[in-house]
Amino acid sequence: MSVAKNLQTLLKIDCLKIHVDDPLAESKLAWDVMSRLQKNCIPGDRTKVLLCIGTDRSTGDCLGPLVGTKVNAFGQNYFHIFGTLEEPVHAGNLKEKIEQIKNLYEDPFIIAVDASLGRLESVGFINIGDGSIMPGAGVNKELPPVGDLHITGVVNVGGFLEFLVLQNTRLNTVMRMAEVIAKGLARTANELSNKLPGVT
Repeated sequence: MSVAKNLQTLLKIDCLKIHVDDPLAESKLAWDVMSRLQKNCIPGDRTKVLLCIGTDRSTGDCLGPLVGTKVNAFGQNYFHIFGTLEEPVHAGNLKEKIEQIKNLYEDPFIIAVDASLGRLESVGFINIGDGSIMPGAGVNKELPPVGDLHITGVVNVGGFLEFLVLQNTRLNTVMRMAEVIAKGLARTANELSNKLPGVT
């Protein structure tokens, strides 16, 4: 569970918010991620890594691993995926995984996906922005910032006893958000792969 930690997000600049119930949510997410990829890294010049952060041991914090698992199931080969229900990336192994990614790929472009807590009126919104997030910041864990681009889903209300709030988050909310994010990313992968066949 993370907090976005870049100036653009803090100032609400260039950060797209999409509600999970928006009938065009998948299309909006795909379009926004594609445009950010094309703006921030020349297509094909950097390996695209999807780093899905969270744990399957907490309902609210399983958004990342669910997204990783679902995108994997689509059989795309555009994103290299780290963080699934089978092999989650969480507070205990995040530093190790970041090191592994940097050893495997030269200058990778990392898209960090994570759950977050927010205000009541923000629950159900998916946020997309440039820059890194601070995983674990919402539950007072000190972990390194990660991501050239981030996608976070507000799964519940924050501000008090966050650990318990995450444990008591409705799975339905998390599943619906994971579905929208995964389908949007799969559409992104399909579009960019078709434009640039063979590019990873």
